[in-house]
Amino acid sequence: MDISPRQIEAFRMVMLTGSITSASEALFVTQPAISRLVQSLEHATGLVLFERRGNHIIPTAEATALLAEVERSFVGLSRIATFAQALRAQTAGSLRIAAMPALAGSLLTRFVARFSIRRPDVHISISGIPSHLVTDAVAGGQADFGYADSPLDRVGLEVEIIPLAAVAIMPKGHRLAGHQSVTPEDLHDERFVGIGRGTLFRSRIDTALAGTSRRISLETPLSHIACLLVAEGGGISIVDPYSAAEFLDKGIVAKPFTPFIDAGFVALRAPQHSASGLATTFMREFRDYVAAWSLPVAGQ
Repeated sequence: MDISPRQIEAFRMVMLTGSITSASEALFVTQPAISRLVQSLEHATGLVLFERRGNHIIPTAEATALLAEVERSFVGLSRIATFAQALRAQTAGSLRIAAMPALAGSLLTRFVARFSIRRPDVHISISGIPSHLVTDAVAGGQADFGYADSPLDRVGLEVEIIPLAAVAIMPKGHRLAGHQSVTPEDLHDERFVGIGRGTLFRSRIDTALAGTSRRISLETPLSHIACLLVAEGGGISIVDPYSAAEFLDKGIVAKPFTPFIDAGFVALRAPQHSASGLATTFMREFRDYVAAWSLPVAGQ
């Protein structure tokens, strides 16, 4: 059975308008063309769809039954068209994001929630995984884009550097909580919570504090754990500002640290996997969000 979309379209319009003339006007084709399409549909299906009575046509029971099935198909097409329009408007679709835990557990997730409120029909998944796995996920197409610790040298990935200044954190009530900023000299003989041994961030901290006597009695690879240790009086630490922001109401005070220590991250995308307009918009808006973001003022 060879049925064409044009035959179905002509049949449907005749049924909806009640005449060949009205159907031809609605579809901007001639009346003979509509008649031929309907007759060819009858021939293809072996059904008598209309009874001809002078200048009038009367739908048969078979025509009425067929129209119900046709309408179900048109509803499906309408949904496809609506979804396509939503994709163009970036109010539908999906995003798969991979990010290092410090970011996935703070600034990024907060932005995702706000982004999602404006696009309730967009499905977004976030994976908090180590940076080297972020790069694998993006390169392998398991994530549309990702955010990882810098530096990163991965062939085939587009990398955008997003810098942020590290901060010094201490327990509330600590002698440095009243300072406007913290310097290496301020940390002399302080009990220190070490973070990220073997990472570039740790090497930057060690370089900035070279010559400063400090006691590293506690150590962790994760900034969130460092913040919790500091909140419980375990010492002072230097961490990224977005992790510190999550603990400002949980017993810590954060202060700018001088000299500058980069605690930023990189945005990653694989150019061989075409980015959707939605993904491009997210990455641009998140970059702008981070640029405008500042650490909330901590209580003393």
